Amino acid sequence: MANRRILSGADIVLPDRVVSAGSVVIEDGRVVDVSSRALPVSGIGWLDVTGAVIVPGFVDVHVHGVEGADCQDGPAAVSTIARRMPTYGVTAFAPTTVACAPDELQMVVQAVRACRETPEPGSARVLPAHLESNFVSREYKGAQPAACLRSPAAALAGAPVVAGDAFSGADILRVIDAAGPDIGIVTLAPELDEAMALIARLVASGRIVSLGHSGATFDVGLAAIRAGARQATHLFNRMPPLGHREPGLAGAVLQSPDVAAELVCDGYHVHPGMLRTAIAAKGVDRVLAITDGSAGAGLRPGTVTKLGGREITVREHGAFLADNTLAGSTATMDRVFRVLTGVVGLGIVDAAQLCSTTPARELGLTGLGVIAPGAIADLVVLTPQFTVRQTFVAGEPCLGA
Repeated sequence: MANRRILSGADIVLPDRVVSAGSVVIEDGRVVDVSSRALPVSGIGWLDVTGAVIVPGFVDVHVHGVEGADCQDGPAAVSTIARRMPTYGVTAFAPTTVACAPDELQMVVQAVRACRETPEPGSARVLPAHLESNFVSREYKGAQPAACLRSPAAALAGAPVVAGDAFSGADILRVIDAAGPDIGIVTLAPELDEAMALIARLVASGRIVSLGHSGATFDVGLAAIRAGARQATHLFNRMPPLGHREPGLAGAVLQSPDVAAELVCDGYHVHPGMLRTAIAAKGVDRVLAITDGSAGAGLRPGTVTKLGGREITVREHGAFLADNTLAGSTATMDRVFRVLTGVVGLGIVDAAQLCSTTPARELGLTGLGVIAPGAIADLVVLTPQFTVRQTFVAGEPCLGA
């Protein structure tokens, strides 16, 4: 007999509309029906969610950690983060690294692989890792550790370790090559020497290349997109400002329909007015709402935690290194959804597209990111105030049920 669950009485956010006071019927982990009425059923598997809002599970493609756990903390860090993510409505996430040594990167890859091969019940899905890689601009590195940055040209040439360095760029490429499907996204700066060749190599190996931490010009940005880059890392942040005479990398990303743009939607990293501008330019089907969440997410201001082994302090608007460099956000995806529907002014259908549907599609996650018959039942039940009431992964409760 099928494992059946019915969520009855909520407003249900579909890809093109909202079904008011309807029901979602789940069998064996998939949605089998979306009814336009509250089904009058009771008993095992029935849940009355009258007055709530059901959205597809949030998919965060750029998150370093949460509640004091950073994905580079150790072998158990990724699984710890996966257990905590459903609290914030996240049903799938890409563990994200900062530039690091090859042995540390290998540790993260192994942790990601273990979580993907043996998913832990009650946890969010662990997606292939996102590397804010060693191949980014020193000028626009932000919180990336300068000592870990390397040249694409030297890496591709297999150049040996330079005196004073602990490892070479080629060492990093060897880890990436060996990772197979457990590394999905690689952020790099396209203006670096031989970056275009590195883009081609990464794309050929099945990675998504994301442009970021970069001082690239408009023309270089377009060239990188022609070379195969298909994503932009936290648009506007750690790249030159958008200008009317020199649009820069941001202008190239906004212009091109071939590249999807991450936006940190915490209301601080990017002004709400610029969030509206970018969404209007790209369309909701080419924007991925992200947290860029650090281990400081979910913690109180004043708390000290770590990002890639370096101390960060939680403040009102984000996490900061000791030198006051902004080092990721303290946002969670439920807060991102509230920012989008609040100060940005989007409807809940568009907000769900940005937080769930578009990122799932961009990562090729078939059956995720939508509520529809046949889709995997990764769902979030929100209160009328858009706080998380319950989270389901493949129809199984992770939180609150």
